[in-house]
Amino acid sequence: MGLVKTSMPSPVGVLKLVASDAGLVAVLWPEDDPKRVRLEEAGEDASHPVLKKAVVQLEEYFAGQRTEFDLPLDARGTAFQKLVWEQLLAIPYGKTRSYGEIAMRLGRPTASRAVGAANGRNPLSIVVPCHRVIGTSGALTGFAGGLETKRVLLELEGASVPGQKSLFSINTSEI
Repeated sequence: MGLVKTSMPSPVGVLKLVASDAGLVAVLWPEDDPKRVRLEEAGEDASHPVLKKAVVQLEEYFAGQRTEFDLPLDARGTAFQKLVWEQLLAIPYGKTRSYGEIAMRLGRPTASRAVGAANGRNPLSIVVPCHRVIGTSGALTGFAGGLETKRVLLELEGASVPGQKSLFSINTSEI
């Protein structure tokens, strides 16, 4: 069977979820560039078990009731990208890491830019928490969902967020 998809409303916009029979393939942003995560066509199937489980767990996350995801994942990328994404999964809820720290953990201390590029291609936004990666200076840097969305996700998790106060907050009653 090929890919299936569904959409779900969230406090950060309507998310597009894509799955295979092996697991969740992608969580995409409302304004996501289709070139960022290249996938074959997916048919609509909100009843697919992986998608149903993903929707429930994302709703729990946005309601502040879930700090870890328990989903089968079917991430598609290069070997290096997958190594970076594994490092993202190791970042605890409410904590941040820099691109440089991840490069060091991979044993490639000069690979910060490559880590950034792999982070930017993460197809499993939120579930594989690329929003927890910040610049070495502590600044919020590039994020496919937008920097304000990144700030909102970090604030939801109780992470220390540098810079200005959020322009909006999550209204969990909309979920």
